[in-house]
Amino acid sequence: MRRFATFLAVAALAVLAPAGASAMAPYEVAGLQVALYRFGHYKGPIDGIAGLMTNRAVVAFQRERGLATDGKVGKQTRVALGRYGRPLFGVRTLRRGKVGFDVSVLQFLLAKRGLPPQRLNSNFGPATEELVRKFQRKAGLPVDGIVGKATRAALVAGKKAKTAKKAKKATKRHVVQPGETLTAIAERNRTTVRALASTNKLDPSGVLLIGATLVVPRGQTVARRTSVTASIDRWAAHYGVTAKLVRALAWQESGFQPHVRSSVGASGVMQVIPATRDFVELFVIGQRVPRTTDGNIRVGVAYLDHLLDEFKGNVRRAVGAYYQGPAAVQKDGLYPETRRFVANVLALRGRV
Repeated sequence: MRRFATFLAVAALAVLAPAGASAMAPYEVAGLQVALYRFGHYKGPIDGIAGLMTNRAVVAFQRERGLATDGKVGKQTRVALGRYGRPLFGVRTLRRGKVGFDVSVLQFLLAKRGLPPQRLNSNFGPATEELVRKFQRKAGLPVDGIVGKATRAALVAGKKAKTAKKAKKATKRHVVQPGETLTAIAERNRTTVRALASTNKLDPSGVLLIGATLVVPRGQTVARRTSVTASIDRWAAHYGVTAKLVRALAWQESGFQPHVRSSVGASGVMQVIPATRDFVELFVIGQRVPRTTDGNIRVGVAYLDHLLDEFKGNVRRAVGAYYQGPAAVQKDGLYPETRRFVANVLALRGRV
């Protein structure tokens, strides 16, 4: 309770007088980081630490909005952040339908207590309400899905909820550390970003919470991985494409898993959609290719080789076109999501 009282005192002072991020409670800093992330100024982890990246993001936001660039999170800065800058956590009772800064803090605290939301959207929707109910149930509180004084106190004091029953069946759990990404965690555990995100109900392109506990799905067998990489190396040599690049692309797309299928119909190790396969068979390879793992890899490598030619050897644009589509890249350049995809692929070269 003392910790909670101190937290509320800090929050109250933040309302009365301007303060830098370092003067905020860690949970408030997390809410600020989410707000700055939404405005495109904060690119670091949502960890509640008022470090250099957070302060720089505050100043950049203030400069963009024509405010005094003092790094202080005062009234004007909060107003400029709109609904993502207020109200502070603890000012009001939270329930379904609420949107704002305090909901971001709530979602951060839930993640710290072992109940990470799929995404930090600052919106108290049905999914957040269900997580609140789970926390209340595990903490021995009345289960109503409403965050009042008692639930706030338990969240801030650190009463950690037990993980869901589904997690008990997992072979491994991982606590997210500063600087880690889903890609790095997946690679280290021989699984895929898609499988890791799906198991933990996370948005692959969203913010990864420091301290969140992830359920790690089983990785591939060595025999299957060896077969896939051998096929990749063979077709990369055949088409004159760097094997390290193809491996990185395949790992980012599927984690070398032949039976992965996306919601848009992309399938196999290289995540080839039907329209792309038809194009490659007709105009690039000039013949039908078997519907096998090896065939899927051949089509993907041939298509990547075609894109490298189309974009005159520009690897970033070619990989981006593999993900986004060449016409869209030619017209609009790389979308933000595509840039993240490309960065992941290039970071994986030589590591898988």
